[in-house]
Amino acid sequence: SSSLPLLGSSREECKNLKDRPSIRRGSQQAGFFLLLSGLLYFLITRFLFFFISVPTPSMYPAIQRGDRILTTRLYDTGEITRGDILVFQSEELDEVLVKRVIGLPGDGIVIKETGEVFVNGERLAEEYVEYPDSLAGQYLVPEDSYYFLGDFRVHSFDSRKWNQPYIPEGAILGEAQWVVTPLSRFGQVDEGI
Repeated sequence: SSSLPLLGSSREECKNLKDRPSIRRGSQQAGFFLLLSGLLYFLITRFLFFFISVPTPSMYPAIQRGDRILTTRLYDTGEITRGDILVFQSEELDEVLVKRVIGLPGDGIVIKETGEVFVNGERLAEEYVEYPDSLAGQYLVPEDSYYFLGDFRVHSFDSRKWNQPYIPEGAILGEAQWVVTPLSRFGQVDEGI
C-alpha cells in the first residue's frame, strides 16, 4: 500500500492554507503598509521637500552640472535673504530653475560692465562669482518679485537675459539645501556668503 497523499487532498490542503486568517491578515497589513508609505512619500515631497537635477553649470561652483539637490519647500517669502539659492518656476521658460537671489522686492540694482553688482547704491561682495560677465544693466525690482543671477555669470541665463527679469514670489518653490548625488559632492549647498 502506498503512503503518498492523494492529488485531491493536497489541493484541498492548499485551499485551506489560503483561507487561514493569518495569511489574509499579513496580506492586508502589507497592503496597508504600502498604501501608508505611498501617502507619506506624497505628503513629504508635496509639503516638506523635493529633489531637482541640475542640467547646466550656471551655479558653478556652489552647484555643478549633474548635481541632484534636496530642496526644502518655502512657504514664507519673508524669510528670503539676499544670497539665498532658491528654486523657482520660470513661466517665461516653462521650467524649474535654481539661481541666487540678488534683488529683493523694491531693490534698485545696477550691474556694471566690470561685472560688479550694486544693490541700492552699495557694492555687493560676491566671493562666490569666479567668472563675472560684462553684461551691464539697471533694474528696479517690483514689490512682489525677486531678481536672480547665476554664479557662473558668463554661462548663466538669468534675470539679465530674460524678457521678464523678475520672478514673482508665488513662483518660488524652495531653497536648495543639500547635494545628494554624486556622492563625491554629498553635503550642504555652500552659499559662499
